[in-house]
Amino acid sequence: MVDLKVGDVVRLKSGGPKMTIQEIETYDFGPGAACRWFDEKQSKMEVFLLDTIEIPKKIQI
Repeated sequence: MVDLKVGDVVRLKSGGPKMTIQEIETYDFGPGAACRWFDEKQSKMEVFLLDTIEIPKKIQI
């Protein structure tokens, strides 16, 4: 498993846009990451469980 950190570019394991991790915290629902992405020109942000996101295979080091 890859350790995720602030600034990493990630994607939901189920697919979707590439997002940048802004913050990693332990929330009431468990360990999560606040991620930011752009939908056309609008910035979006949401918190996702760490188990649901991954570094896209094309940019893994």
